[in-house]
Amino acid sequence: MKPGHSLMRHYLQFKDFRAEEYAYLLERARIIKTRFKNYERYTPLTDRTLAMIFEKASTRTRVSFEAGMYQMGGSVVHLTTGDSQLGRAEPVEDSARVISRMVDLVMIRTYEQSKLERFAAHSRVPVINGLTNEYHPCQILADIFTYIEHRGSIAGKVVAWVGDGNNMANTWLQAAEILGFTVHVSTPSGYEIDPAVAGIRDTGCFKVFDHPMQACEGAHLVTTDVWTSMGYEAENEERRKAFVDWCVDEEMMAVAQPDALFMHCLPAHRGEEVTAEVIDGPQSVVWDEAENRMHVQKALMEYLLLGRIG
Repeated sequence: MKPGHSLMRHYLQFKDFRAEEYAYLLERARIIKTRFKNYERYTPLTDRTLAMIFEKASTRTRVSFEAGMYQMGGSVVHLTTGDSQLGRAEPVEDSARVISRMVDLVMIRTYEQSKLERFAAHSRVPVINGLTNEYHPCQILADIFTYIEHRGSIAGKVVAWVGDGNNMANTWLQAAEILGFTVHVSTPSGYEIDPAVAGIRDTGCFKVFDHPMQACEGAHLVTTDVWTSMGYEAENEERRKAFVDWCVDEEMMAVAQPDALFMHCLPAHRGEEVTAEVIDGPQSVVWDEAENRMHVQKALMEYLLLGRIG
């Protein structure tokens, strides 16, 4: 490990950090974002290199990590499936051993969580989950930061999850257990969340509703995702039929709290999982949410490489 930072940490799922670490990270993200908005130079990661490995394509993940690392004085090596086929050209374990000798930090966006975990187990440097089939911790970190910016603490609040019981839903459950809020989940039959995959012990942190309208009642935040996540394209037509009643519309927002926010991790398909009136409407904070990926990830990279500042 690097001097002055004794314990190497990975960020593979949301529950890898404790509540007090999130309090620190979210405050660091606020400070780092303020500096960015004020055009203040802040380069604590000079001479540090981030390797980004993409087995799933990405817009926001790539731009947010790459721009963030450059803004903090570091450099980036970008690898796609064409350049580096994890576990195909050579075992994942060997790729990890080699890549982690040459860089200071690795971000991986891939399919199975197990592949990410195998890489991390053989890495000399911190590994960050940029998205897997099971979890998307950086996105939920950005979402929570965005909620706090607009409405204050998320503790004790209700988040309505409408749609697929996917990696986002799993990560919301982990966040609810750690940070003390409740998730109202409504998914079509056959697309339910699996609390075992989320790995939560407190089943009181979420409630399941058959109808999305019920899930949205009294919610402080209503959020959704595309009906067909990357890797599930073959099921697209089947999913379109199953999810037809799970489109977040103005009626759903009307039964939430009067000041409820709407979030979506993007890309969005207007007229499918959300109506244009909602995503482009006054309660939507999706553009702040997308930008905030960069700010929370800068705080995360700083923390993994330098530990606590001050």
